[in-house]
Amino acid sequence: MNPVSYINDEQQGDLLLFVYVQPKASRDQIVGLHGNELKIAITAPPIDGKANAYLSKHLAKACKVPKSQVHIIKGEQGRHKQIRICQPQVIPPEIAALLSPLSL
Repeated sequence: MNPVSYINDEQQGDLLLFVYVQPKASRDQIVGLHGNELKIAITAPPIDGKANAYLSKHLAKACKVPKSQVHIIKGEQGRHKQIRICQPQVIPPEIAALLSPLSL
């Protein structure tokens, strides 16, 4: 399983990410692979949905899209998440490196 997929639905390209989240990290960063998932460290604590909101904001900023275009499909309550980013304007280099040439 590839942790990052590029989906072409009717001329719109969406990113599908399988993510392992590390909350309460010392800084925000896309770390790299963690098993079969993309590890993302964020400074927000995992309390009352703050980590999910912060993760969505972080990914929206990295991909230059509104927060409304970042959707947590699975894993609202855990560290393992499936996230869809609709029509990203920019693909961060850490994510682009994981995309297979066939998925572009």
